[in-house]
Amino acid sequence: MKTRLERDSMGEMQVPGEALYGASTQRAVLNFPVSGRPLPEAFIRGLGLVKLACARANEELGQLAGGKSRLIQQAAREIAEGKLTAHFPVDVFQTGSGTSTNMNANEVIANRVSQLSGEPIGSKKPVHPNDDVNLSQSSNDIFPTTLHVSVALALHRQLLPALDALAVTLEKKSAEFSGIVKIGRTHLMDATPLTLGQEFSGYAAQTRKAIERGHRAIAALGELAVGGTAVGTGINCPPGFATHVCRILSDETGLPFREAANHFEAQGARDDCVEVAGQLATIAASLTKIANDLRLLGSGPRAGFAELQLPATQPGSSIMPGKVNPVMSEMLVQVCLYTQGLAQTVVMCGRDGHFELNVTLPLMAHCLHESIHCLANGARVFAEKCVAGLEADTERCRELVDRSLMLVTALNPHIGYDAAAAVAKEAFATGRTLREIVLERKLLDPATLDKALDPLSMTQPGATGLSVSGG
Repeated sequence: MKTRLERDSMGEMQVPGEALYGASTQRAVLNFPVSGRPLPEAFIRGLGLVKLACARANEELGQLAGGKSRLIQQAAREIAEGKLTAHFPVDVFQTGSGTSTNMNANEVIANRVSQLSGEPIGSKKPVHPNDDVNLSQSSNDIFPTTLHVSVALALHRQLLPALDALAVTLEKKSAEFSGIVKIGRTHLMDATPLTLGQEFSGYAAQTRKAIERGHRAIAALGELAVGGTAVGTGINCPPGFATHVCRILSDETGLPFREAANHFEAQGARDDCVEVAGQLATIAASLTKIANDLRLLGSGPRAGFAELQLPATQPGSSIMPGKVNPVMSEMLVQVCLYTQGLAQTVVMCGRDGHFELNVTLPLMAHCLHESIHCLANGARVFAEKCVAGLEADTERCRELVDRSLMLVTALNPHIGYDAAAAVAKEAFATGRTLREIVLERKLLDPATLDKALDPLSMTQPGATGLSVSGG
């Protein structure tokens, strides 16, 4: 491989000839050969946006000449558009402040500006990676700023649209299944009836609440650490810099960013990211419940509940011909387990910050972006390949309702709890129907009994005098 010689404050370093990064980045590449995974592309793109905003703010405040600013912004825009991602090789497991990746960006921008200006790569002409690209900044405030901006954008652009698509699909199924009465289940045991549409309305509502949680997560990331520089005091940063950067980032993204109310909290703690991890873990719990319910309702086709017919997406067995498995539910459950593990890592990262800087920032960035990426793709695929193709087995639903002993609950207002319990026990012991035993004991006349035992009427709150507060 052809190399070139570059220099940083520690001396000379051979750098791959075609690489836009410089000596500082190459040292990090050699120092951290750990996972082989660089920081997520979404984070790198966010870093490009932050560098663009900083250059423009420095120009507006008279700190940076217009020509230099425009060149830096042009190169930073290319990073934000994903055109230079290949030049960000530093491993996730690196210096905990993310200094290596911040310098990676500074060097890539400086060298790209050299290319645009007809100067040799590595010449630091016409802009210097530290003096110009990193002007008014520190890794200690820029990395957490990028963390907030990039994660908020990922939530807004990736996860929320995927959850909305899932919610819409579930709502369509709820309407489609509105007239199908099925048996309810509590404690995994038979309960009173409801409609399949009502059951799906619960899943849709869970997903809508997940979307609300996503919006709350974005709001939690609204405060940015930019302007705090090294330890939160703002040394080497001009007054008003953070305000300008936040305004520019808000204009660029459409999200409401603002300067942190307290820069020492914004750099010394990562509680906002811990909060976001909690929201993601909760969303994962919601999706797990939905995925598990659907695969249970579709279990069978002969020996399970079999109230739903799941779409056949692939052969289910290498040995059992014709077997179809709930693979989309299994996929989503695994995604959610993974997400909750990543969320717990973020919690521990936030807990282990010390003094004026949390030094687990790259790992936090990896965990949050990985969670959002997998949850978004998992929810989208689940909606398309599972929920959209679900069909109800109406006859099976009706069969299980007719066989249920819990219809006896509707008799409570007519014959009392104790008499209804005795009817249910006799029906279970003898295999006879509730109707036969009630008529035999002359507890109700046939017309009243038929009305009381109508399963559809039991799905309407208050229609039979049932209390909806008990279990």
